[in-house]
Amino acid sequence: MEEQFILRVPPSVAERIERLMNEAAGASSSNPDDASLDLSFSEDGRSGTFMIGNESFPASLLDLPTVVESYKTYDDSVLIKTADIGQMIMVREEDDPAPEGVEYKHGLTPPMRDARRRRFRREPDLNAELVHRVEKDLINIMHGVSVSILLVFMVC
Repeated sequence: MEEQFILRVPPSVAERIERLMNEAAGASSSNPDDASLDLSFSEDGRSGTFMIGNESFPASLLDLPTVVESYKTYDDSVLIKTADIGQMIMVREEDDPAPEGVEYKHGLTPPMRDARRRRFRREPDLNAELVHRVEKDLINIMHGVSVSILLVFMVC
């Protein structure tokens, strides 16, 4: 499989990248300073800087709520899976706020808006004392110690 990522950029940056790619496909760029793209991350591995020419934009590495499969074709009829993509690099304008947390709340398409809340169940609220007691009982059972079991029934 290949290594792939999703790069989400603001519309103004997307236009510059598209213009840069079109110029590179045709002839040499008229402005060599505008011809460079660079992406560097800080030590935490989640925040960084995206540079296009001499202009820099803040970037964040975010986990997607679902895995996206990527395919390619050589003959327009047979699709070959090339990667599972679970992360996205989000480039934003300087004045835009940084995303909260490491997981992106939405998917890539409009139907996946707020996907974590709408499509997946909530994390269960666990009583820490009960979890500790059950863990202790399981360890005792594994070591051969008899454990008196107390059954608790909840009536809704």
